[in-house]
Amino acid sequence: MKDPTPPSTNEIEGTVVGHRDGHGFVVRDDGQPDIYLSPNEMRAVLHRDRVRVRILRHDRRGRPEGRVTEILARPSAPIIGRLLHENGVWLVAPEDKRYGQDVLIPKGATGTAQPGQVVVVELTEPPALYGQPVGRVTEVLGDIDDPGMEIEIAVRKYGVPHQFSEGALAEARALPDKVRAVDRRGRIDLTDVPLVTIDGEDARDFDDAVYCEPARVGRGKGWRLLVAIADVSHYVRNGSALDIDAYDRATSVYFPRRVIPMLPEKLSNGLCSLNPGVDRLCMVCDMLIDAKGQVQAYQFYPAVMHSHQRFTYTEVAAILQNTRGPEAQRHAALVPHLLNLYDVFRALLRAREARGAVDLETVETQIVCDEAGRIERIEPRTRNDAHRLIEEAMLAANVCAADFVASHQHPCLYRVHERPSADKVELLREYLKALGVSATLPDQPAPRDFQALSKATADRPDAPQIHQMLLRSMQQAMYSPHNVGHFGLAFEAYTHFTSPIRRYPDLLVHRVIKAILKAERYHLPALPLPGEAQAKLARRLQDRGPSEAMTRTRGRPSDEVLGWEAAGLHCSANERRADEASRDVEAWLKCKYMREHLGEEFAGTVSAVTSFGLFVTLDSLYVEGLVHITELGGEYFQYDERRQELRGERTGVRYGLGTAVRVQVSRVDLDGRRIDFRLVRSSDEEGGAERAGKAAAKTRNPPKRRGAEGGAPEAPEVGRPGRGRDRGGAGPQGRRAAGAAAARGRHSRGSRR
Repeated sequence: MKDPTPPSTNEIEGTVVGHRDGHGFVVRDDGQPDIYLSPNEMRAVLHRDRVRVRILRHDRRGRPEGRVTEILARPSAPIIGRLLHENGVWLVAPEDKRYGQDVLIPKGATGTAQPGQVVVVELTEPPALYGQPVGRVTEVLGDIDDPGMEIEIAVRKYGVPHQFSEGALAEARALPDKVRAVDRRGRIDLTDVPLVTIDGEDARDFDDAVYCEPARVGRGKGWRLLVAIADVSHYVRNGSALDIDAYDRATSVYFPRRVIPMLPEKLSNGLCSLNPGVDRLCMVCDMLIDAKGQVQAYQFYPAVMHSHQRFTYTEVAAILQNTRGPEAQRHAALVPHLLNLYDVFRALLRAREARGAVDLETVETQIVCDEAGRIERIEPRTRNDAHRLIEEAMLAANVCAADFVASHQHPCLYRVHERPSADKVELLREYLKALGVSATLPDQPAPRDFQALSKATADRPDAPQIHQMLLRSMQQAMYSPHNVGHFGLAFEAYTHFTSPIRRYPDLLVHRVIKAILKAERYHLPALPLPGEAQAKLARRLQDRGPSEAMTRTRGRPSDEVLGWEAAGLHCSANERRADEASRDVEAWLKCKYMREHLGEEFAGTVSAVTSFGLFVTLDSLYVEGLVHITELGGEYFQYDERRQELRGERTGVRYGLGTAVRVQVSRVDLDGRRIDFRLVRSSDEEGGAERAGKAAAKTRNPPKRRGAEGGAPEAPEVGRPGRGRDRGGAGPQGRRAAGAAAARGRHSRGSRR
């Protein structure tokens, strides 16, 4: 029964989000609840259209339903899909099912494409109430099963720039192949210092090197730690074609077996990469660290370095575990320096503990592919002390960079991570109370409150689920010129300095530091106009409203600060775009992988609970799927958000986070990135309830659309500090955390602080 509320005279602007079942929603710019669009309304609009809508009525649950009154803008992004020839008619079925309509292709507009191939379509006629959209084929990507097709689709689907401009390529070709004498002027010569790089086995570019030696700090013992970072800013000049292309990308994008780099290969794998045995230009953070892990002094300077060894994490871990073993014998001259690095790492770790930084460990996985790009297996990624050693060194350099910029009051981009919102804190508090966790959480928690909760629950059998909820309660980190601190890492000021090869904000930080060293002021170049992703993030932040800390820091911004705000929004939005594209490819690969396991049974664990079902992660394969609530049995299940569980009214059977289940793989939908599981009945199931049936699951990416199917809330970006990501190979999947906050970093393909 419909609410008799008369139609509103107010019109609302927003963005259309389609649903694969034919209906859609308008995500309002003002942040109010989404407006439902019927399948009939969706016939005249497309997914991602900007529209003006009028609310017609509300359903019995108070949800608004609307009618589109005006189409304000249509995105310029092309549509990717498969070309079909049915009953003499050519059409393209969009790969993204949220578009909801096939695109008609006139005869002669198919180009060289053959039926069944994946193509890129440009619309020539928009959809209408009584007519389908019409388009023409502009690019043929190939057959659906071609190796790497999932990446070709993702870069176009998410608008990831994947071709450098002619100007940028010409500038890259004109650069020298090695460090010239003129490049060394005004730099400290560190070529005799045994700096080394420590990276993953599949790394191809090396943007940081480290060295440590004992030193007197005051009257006590300590260390001198050098973190040398590739001097990308020397070659990528302010406002140049290379610079504009790098800004447009904002970050490198990492897929299994392929990278879309921020800079051309001559720079990213050559001239700017700290390869062993060659001289390279660098920016150095030179620190004095005391026995308590506190940085007592630091300085920045440009230098020339010579990497004395390219280590892998595995090699360094083996040396640290056995200083007389074969690895140590092969690198005997460097072992003392590695031990010094290990000593300063332990001191930095103690300092992390003392300041109360959040450190949550969850399972991190990686996809291992064969030469054809098909998944061979999905396995957990093991982190060792070598990973942690580099992480702490990079954290220390990033903090010094932020302090240096802040002390000189120069505009820059900080990596900010705000405290959890009041709503999320209350939800977390209720969840912990329902589980009987005695630790309290104040209204405005500090990082050490989360650290205390993590420790207090570490030995519980449901610790992974509790830690997951801790992560989900946090905000996402982003780039901003307003320093509001970093909650997860418990730093008053933090930025990204250590990965300029693959992150544009780091490049900007380098330029600012150089300007300060020269007693100059850095000015942003004329950058391209904001893109769709930036506008979307800006609207989202506006809807959320400014935090007290951001408002206090922002004040009345000047034109210069507004420019930095725009750059921060752009880099933050494109970082999210890169993550979405990576997750899409991983979901595709997992679906293809699971097609080989149809009908097989697996043990799994409930990893998320929603009002519409259970997400189950397979214990052995690390693939996640959804068991829909309608398939849980012949009774009504109630969703308890406080306890994060579904409970059957008749039998009382409960499914909550961490519940062990057994499922069967029943169907895989590659186009929809969906997997169907079926719960398998077992004699020890609680209550003996009937729980067989099919279930649809969005692999690794449960729906997040408000007012649609619901879904798990968007998790904060989590991970290790500012080094970027492992390059070249398949990266980790799954949720991972460290320093709870903020970032995804180089040790995990998907994490950046």
